[in-house]
Amino acid sequence: MSNANNTIICFGEALIDFLASEPSEGEARSFRQFAGGAPANAAVAVAKLGGRCEFVGMLGEDMFGDFLLQSLREAGAGVRYVRRTAAAKTALAFVSLDAHGERSFSFYRPPAADLLFRDEDFDADCFASAGMFHACSNSLTDAGIAEATLSGMARARSAGALVSIDLNLRPALWPDATPSLPVLWRALEAADLIKLAREELEYLKEGRFSDDDIVTRLLRNARLVLITDGAAPMRWFARERSGEMPTIKVKAVDTTAAGDAFIGGLLLRFQREGVDARTFDAFLAQPAELERCLRYASACGALAVTRHGAFAALPTHAEAVALLGASAVNA
Repeated sequence: MSNANNTIICFGEALIDFLASEPSEGEARSFRQFAGGAPANAAVAVAKLGGRCEFVGMLGEDMFGDFLLQSLREAGAGVRYVRRTAAAKTALAFVSLDAHGERSFSFYRPPAADLLFRDEDFDADCFASAGMFHACSNSLTDAGIAEATLSGMARARSAGALVSIDLNLRPALWPDATPSLPVLWRALEAADLIKLAREELEYLKEGRFSDDDIVTRLLRNARLVLITDGAAPMRWFARERSGEMPTIKVKAVDTTAAGDAFIGGLLLRFQREGVDARTFDAFLAQPAELERCLRYASACGALAVTRHGAFAALPTHAEAVALLGASAVNA
């Protein structure tokens, strides 16, 4: 089980997702407020599954920042290292869904409070207790917060933590809607564990590299690379071995937090198995153990797409175990 020296630190943005609902005839479209933001979702995923975690980031001193802080606390995520600012408002995202639950985003960011977090806003105690440090690319979109993110990853590694990144690429958040490949590669090369969606792998390929080229480059520094592709099988790559796993089939209604639920479930399993930077290579030498953890993470991601919202969609450990049992019976 987790302990005070194996806390999962999730760093980056927390924001409000306003989920669109289809209007009735003669009525205007309405939006429901949900707490979200990829690293905040990952922290809540860990907490709801019973793990020990802290969310680290900057919230606005506004009603939405209050709502996010309350939502994190209610979910069981630690908030002792959260910072607040009056210099910018909390970021907003308006989300619409197609018939298959796939999302389209309209972001109100920048300016936003989460972008104002700087290296000096980190608390040294956060790294002293970290077993894992997790980040996403949405805190790389502006120079100041990008440097804070890269510094946090470096400080976590120096403190002995396992460093994780889910690319979670949102081009609309970047200047000219064009994510900076040099910045992305700086973050990817600072991680031990990398999760990519298929379309993110395609972006890294730049139309001229192969899958193998990118995976080989990633594994120069990383020790585990995961590539997800919706309902298609997930692929994993370590330095000495690789594999492929089927996903768990469910009916998707909202894919908003699927990747965050997956990575939260995986980090939670690593925490419970006592996996950290020091033991990671030995753990990866046991592919059956890794695939058990990945199967659990897949169940968490599958459950998340069956519900609306982000925090609200994330499953409990009992729900993940129940789905794993049902999927084994139905396999």
